[in-house]
Amino acid sequence: MKLLSFLRPDGTAACGVVVEGGVADLSRRLGVPSLRALLEAGRLEEARGVTQPDLPLEGLRFLPVIPEPSKIVCVGLNYRDHVAETGRTVTEKPALFVRFPESQVGHAEPIIRPRVSERFDYEGELAVIIGTGGRHIPRARALAHVAGYSCYNEGSVRDWQLHTSQFLPGKSFDRSGSFGPWMVTADEIPDPAALTLETRLNGQVVQHTTTDLMITDVPGVIEYLSTVLPLRPGDVIVSGTPGGVGAKRNPPLWMKPGDVAEVEISGIGVLRNVVEDEG
Repeated sequence: MKLLSFLRPDGTAACGVVVEGGVADLSRRLGVPSLRALLEAGRLEEARGVTQPDLPLEGLRFLPVIPEPSKIVCVGLNYRDHVAETGRTVTEKPALFVRFPESQVGHAEPIIRPRVSERFDYEGELAVIIGTGGRHIPRARALAHVAGYSCYNEGSVRDWQLHTSQFLPGKSFDRSGSFGPWMVTADEIPDPAALTLETRLNGQVVQHTTTDLMITDVPGVIEYLSTVLPLRPGDVIVSGTPGGVGAKRNPPLWMKPGDVAEVEISGIGVLRNVVEDEG
């Protein structure tokens, strides 16, 4: 099942499910304002019974899969080839930082290169959406807490990221990242370590990996993070990017206006965005 967040033609936000012939408006049919609210209410399975389309998929304006999560936690340096290209060392525990909802857009919406930098980089990643909250979740039960998976492009403003040892400024510029196009429910992806991830810039493959190469796998990240604070339905974990980032190429490969960035993950789909300059 593919669940998404979108704008109706009148500009109001809604959530839906992809069905034969288009998208069913779950906000109207089930009375839930958002996908996060659907997960919080434990009504995910009800969406399976909604099969009549209300809107065509073509031309739909996508929002981030979870537009307003309580938290977006990102894992840094979670593939060995990316650790190697940065010249860093593998840490015993996952390196975590956060993004904010305003820093992301949906599929097919423009991602914005900020006016203060030309060092705008791509990072293709697997996003994990929590369905059942909890604290001190053991890795053996971690995947049972996952609602589904999506694609993420964690657009990074590299010079601002490196102002200090803290990554947050370079990871949180307005509309710099993207999240989508939809969430594929966990029953269709029983093993998140069995996926292929590819990032393309203007059709050129710039990153390619398999998710079994993560240093800390999805269950391990959930176990570690839920020890720190409770996970809640709709929380998003962005699980790390592989090697091949633009900053470490010679010469560097920065995203610029007019570029088309794509993140494709097997079993999920393609997240596609055009780069625009900040107005």
